[in-house]
Amino acid sequence: MKKSVPHLGLLTALALAGCTSTKPTAPTNASTTASAAPVAATAPDPKGVGLDMADLDRSVNPCDDFFQFSGGNWLKNNPVPSYASSWGPRNLLGNRTQDLLRKILEDAAANRNAAPGSNAQKVGDFYASAMDTVAIDRAGIAPLKPELDRVANIRSLANLRTEIVRLQELGANVFFNAGVDVDEKKTTQYAVQLYQGGITLPNREFYFKTDARTEKVKAAYRAYMTQVFGLLGTAPTVAQLDAATVERIETRLAKASRTPVELRDPQANYNKMTVAAAQQRYPVLDPKGLLAGMQLGKAQEVIIGQPAFFDEVNALLKTESLPDLKVYLRWHLVRSVASTLPTPYAEAAFKYSQALTGAKQQAPRWKRIQAATDSYLGEAFGQLYVDQAFSPEAKAKALEMVGNIKASMAEHIQTNTWMSAPTKAEALKKLNALRVKIGYPDVWKDYSALPISRESYAKNVLAARLWESRREAAKFGGPIDRNEWGMTPPTINAYYNPPMNEIVFPAGYLQPPFFDPKADDAINYGAIGGVMGHEMTHGFDDQGRQYDSEGNLRDWWTPADGAEFTKRAAVVGRQYDAFSPLDSVHVNGQLTMGENLADFAGLTVVYGALEKQLQQRYGNGPRPKYDGFTPEQRYFLSWAQLRRTNIRPEALRQQIATDPHSPGQYRTIGPLMNMPQFQQAFGCPEGSKMIRKPADRAVIW
Repeated sequence: MKKSVPHLGLLTALALAGCTSTKPTAPTNASTTASAAPVAATAPDPKGVGLDMADLDRSVNPCDDFFQFSGGNWLKNNPVPSYASSWGPRNLLGNRTQDLLRKILEDAAANRNAAPGSNAQKVGDFYASAMDTVAIDRAGIAPLKPELDRVANIRSLANLRTEIVRLQELGANVFFNAGVDVDEKKTTQYAVQLYQGGITLPNREFYFKTDARTEKVKAAYRAYMTQVFGLLGTAPTVAQLDAATVERIETRLAKASRTPVELRDPQANYNKMTVAAAQQRYPVLDPKGLLAGMQLGKAQEVIIGQPAFFDEVNALLKTESLPDLKVYLRWHLVRSVASTLPTPYAEAAFKYSQALTGAKQQAPRWKRIQAATDSYLGEAFGQLYVDQAFSPEAKAKALEMVGNIKASMAEHIQTNTWMSAPTKAEALKKLNALRVKIGYPDVWKDYSALPISRESYAKNVLAARLWESRREAAKFGGPIDRNEWGMTPPTINAYYNPPMNEIVFPAGYLQPPFFDPKADDAINYGAIGGVMGHEMTHGFDDQGRQYDSEGNLRDWWTPADGAEFTKRAAVVGRQYDAFSPLDSVHVNGQLTMGENLADFAGLTVVYGALEKQLQQRYGNGPRPKYDGFTPEQRYFLSWAQLRRTNIRPEALRQQIATDPHSPGQYRTIGPLMNMPQFQQAFGCPEGSKMIRKPADRAVIW
């Protein structure tokens, strides 16, 4: 996953781009299976750690469908739970992690003697306030009333702009997103950034598509708004009119928004102008007053992500009536905190999400609140998690793996056959400058200025959002904080951050089955190693390659090399465009380009690292088999088993429309179909379904 800077310091880890393929090298000691018959385990081989042989579907030929072969029985025996939209190994690890975090949180909530202002007090009080549904239902909308009153009391355009600032600081993100993040073309300083936003549906496409499935989602969206307005005391007929008003305004915003594919162009999203120029172009929005209200008045420049979108925001504020704009603000305020309000509000929000994901019921409340606590106070109780779940030995092993993979990537760059010497030198410079963060921050976030009590869950959430917005604004003008993390320690994920040129792996991801110190090298390299290679090569995918060794958005490629990269990446795009998991639904090869390239390159680079590790360990001697599989076969099985996923059709359609990651089955087989290493490991003859013809293969690095 790649952290995308345009989300303005919200530290949202978004789908990243990036990867490279490498010139294939033949695996040593690969399987000598000559036929494409299903691979059978042989009795004399010892049992390995990390793969459950019962999960394999040996009735399927691995050379025909490796996704089914590697995990068909697991897929059959692990249907999606009623409260989930998809299900895979990450969910199982998530359950284990949540059980540990739940104990930490419940212990903190039970401790009424924690020192006032301490992390323990804040974590315990936050969790206790959120779990007290009796108090939440009894309080009704009262905790939100001061904010609702502010919206109701808007009497002028000036009042409206003041309230836009307030709602931006409270995380409602009305009309657009705003914040402070690293300047992508001058990464030694922070910049104020404005980015498109302000809509409820997942992206702009949902407002204009008219197929039956999209219309079902839009009907749920309208019902959600109507129900919430009704809960706020609006008469039924007026509630329907208010919902229509919100949809009309959001449709204007959606029409002016860039598509998900267009948003993948970092150069197009970088439009720096002086605040004075922005003020002249968007006078009704009043950027100067907006920034002053957000405590960013000293900014002289601002980066506008999508200038034409802000033209429409400016026009909308001028042409829409004040009452209609107030309806829009009211909706987004309540929607942003629906989960903190009485049960009917949370249930209304869930009904809408059902249309998007297909989930049958809500997750248990403690799981939802654990996720919320992680979101707002993640580093406070993340410290307790690290103490219990992540050893110094595990960190050392992970760092060793990253070092080996980095060395393999350097070799792939050096031996690349189509890249010129100047571009190779820049690529190696970038790789050598890559920063690696493992486990948890060196410097923990300081929550001392954030007030948290047991009085109200909604008030705690609003306080946490306001605190985070002002903490972010305070960074402007100061030195870049390179100790900051965009994910909390328990997070089961990882990311690459282009302007910081760093890869980050939280402790939550460095757990079995993704990382197991007891497993053999092939398992760890195929699992967490694949993730490490994926994140590392994000720096060289179609987006990441546009940033240099210092993280600046700068073209360091020769024109010929850039053109050759684009040509080779286009092969990957066409391959994924052809994948169709549902009738009339195809993967979007452009939207998923970066993640696919990161899978391609990462898997190839990490394979090279594993081969070096095996050579060091066993030399030219025999390499042990476990469960009847060679290390090379176990490497590919490990990669595949961690991407097996059952997913509801509704969620799959939404993923393809909005997510830069391809569905699990194609992340599994897409890269392997291009790798001679896979073909040799499983002895797949030419013409097998899993094997592309040499002329059709995608080869980048």
